[in-house]
Amino acid sequence: MNASGVRNAVITGIGVVAPTGIGTDAHWQAVLRGKSGIGRITRFDPASYPVRLAGQVPGFVARDHVSGRLLPQMDVWTHMSIAAADAALADADVNPAARPEYDMAVVTASSSGGTEFGQQEMVRLYQEGPSRVGAYQSIAWFYAATTGQLAIRYGMRGPCGVVCNEQAGGLDSLGHARRLIRSGTGLVVAGGLDASLCPYGLTAQLTNGRISTVDDPDGAYVPFDASASGYLPGEGGAILIVEDEEALGDRIPYGRIAGYASGIDPAPGRGRPRALGRVIRGALADAGIAPRDVDVVFADAMGTPEDDRDEAAALAEVFGARGVPVTAPKTLTGRLYAGGGALDVATALLAMRHNVLPHTTATTQLAPGCEIDLVLGDPRQRRLHTAVVVVRGHGGFTAAVVLQRD
Repeated sequence: MNASGVRNAVITGIGVVAPTGIGTDAHWQAVLRGKSGIGRITRFDPASYPVRLAGQVPGFVARDHVSGRLLPQMDVWTHMSIAAADAALADADVNPAARPEYDMAVVTASSSGGTEFGQQEMVRLYQEGPSRVGAYQSIAWFYAATTGQLAIRYGMRGPCGVVCNEQAGGLDSLGHARRLIRSGTGLVVAGGLDASLCPYGLTAQLTNGRISTVDDPDGAYVPFDASASGYLPGEGGAILIVEDEEALGDRIPYGRIAGYASGIDPAPGRGRPRALGRVIRGALADAGIAPRDVDVVFADAMGTPEDDRDEAAALAEVFGARGVPVTAPKTLTGRLYAGGGALDVATALLAMRHNVLPHTTATTQLAPGCEIDLVLGDPRQRRLHTAVVVVRGHGGFTAAVVLQRD
């Protein structure tokens, strides 16, 4: 409980399923080495698509994490979420069966739902007829399917929910988790994943016009670079266990959710600034700190020239030109939509635990107008106490989280 008598929400467990690897250690080692998980799409033949590269989770076998009876009831996005949640609970040393069921909740984020499952059933409908469509089509595609499956799996009957704010959702789920902790819930499973690397899912993603069509894994997604041309999609993300700090006993958390804010961009043509700057300032104010107290910013890193300039301008406005180290490890994974913010939070917590600033791979030459101290070349050793994670989602959704550790 802080000085104002408000419960501190701390993160005690991390579970990662991402293009950089399955498991927290695999992901962290890939980040330190700059080992990219981006390559040619293998889930289907992408030859007829303008985008052929993405961040795919390597070696994921759903049967290793989900029973055979449940496998056909869920999309791969839910399979991956279960694997991440199991790992996060084990990391937090939490046994849900030993806790009051109404004292635990699940709040996940999703931006695409079960698109691969939905595509599979639509193909059956049009090729074989309605009798061949599985009963689980009614639930497996739905955005809240993962929240429901996790709540059932662990017997968590507290206030559960799902956030559908595209890239911002992973951070917004943590904002909701903190609110639940402050209102008396003891534990919340939060974070998010997405897995929409199927023809239907990729076609939907292409409509935003921001995906890079460069067919070079090393040069397609280079945020803040003079040659930036967009981003690459990816799958996966992270699940995080959020608890009331006073209930930890001897367990040591990764860090606490010290500040959170969200907002949305004004409609185009209104002449008003985008939301990122005020959202960052709002998160800092919520945490009760000044910009000078921040040790690192994990950037949204959209990868398009205009969006990169807007983000760099917002960071310079809040922190001063080159006023704080900025990094974007998501160049190793692509943008994971609802999983992106959650994975950035996991990476930021690991960075603070190990006092290492991860570097941004691929980017080599900052574009004009990007006056930021982007961490390039190699990781930097530095004492880290406070990190800010920022995200912007399609449609203007924007969020920022302040993370701190003692």
